[in-house]
Amino acid sequence: MNIEGYIINNFKNDNKEEICQAIEESIKSNDEVTLPGMGVFMKIIWSHSNQKLKDEMLSILESNLK
Repeated sequence: MNIEGYIINNFKNDNKEEICQAIEESIKSNDEVTLPGMGVFMKIIWSHSNQKLKDEMLSILESNLK
């Protein structure tokens, strides 16, 4: 199984609170091991977002990368 499939399978039955907790713990831990999972989450969000939401995310990224 590839990393993306493993991560999706690992969170398949989790609810919003569990996913939120995993994201927040990943950010707090500052551990690069969690980066692939965050990337998979970002790919899912990006692939299912309309242009307005994509523009909002890009604005957030742009303003925080300066």
